[in-house]
Amino acid sequence: MLDVTINEWYYSLTHNRNQSHQLGGAVGTQETVEVQKVSFSDELVAFIEQWKDKRGNLIMILHRIQQELTFLPWEAMRQLSEMIDTPLAKIYGVATFYHYFKLEKPGKNKVAVCMGTACYLKGAGDLIEEFGNLLDIKVNETSDDGLFTLESVRCVGCCGLAPVVMVGDEVYGKLGTDGLPAVVAEYRDGDEKGE
Repeated sequence: MLDVTINEWYYSLTHNRNQSHQLGGAVGTQETVEVQKVSFSDELVAFIEQWKDKRGNLIMILHRIQQELTFLPWEAMRQLSEMIDTPLAKIYGVATFYHYFKLEKPGKNKVAVCMGTACYLKGAGDLIEEFGNLLDIKVNETSDDGLFTLESVRCVGCCGLAPVVMVGDEVYGKLGTDGLPAVVAEYRDGDEKGE
């Protein structure tokens, strides 16, 4: 029964012609939500078709959608629900259960601070705090300019370089808080140059 209720609610939200919706909040307040259109590539559609009838398909398909879109927008989950004939509530439940899946668009550069034992003991907590101050965000948030998402991760396998920060696939080892402004500037400057 819950699946039907959530699906009906979401359907009513997403099927308004102007794609702008009023949500009732507290008494006397309303919030307008814009629904983003999502289109899947031909390769993704073929992948979904290939996997749609296989047992345990949902996680594989969600991984592939996130790989293409960088996160799992509502509209993508709604489209998937129709394509594989699975309740939206089930898809949302899986997407929110696993930490790997992102429901909000991440920043262009993922800043991952290792919190494994070696990194933690060598000051990784201070790195997270300083990145937060420099970018004006908390863990699992994205900077206002859309360039950075800050994440706390478990061991990245570079214990000899502790403490370790990864920005995308780039590893920065034996990093102190005094080195963080240069790391941030490198990616901000690169964005301004269009890299």
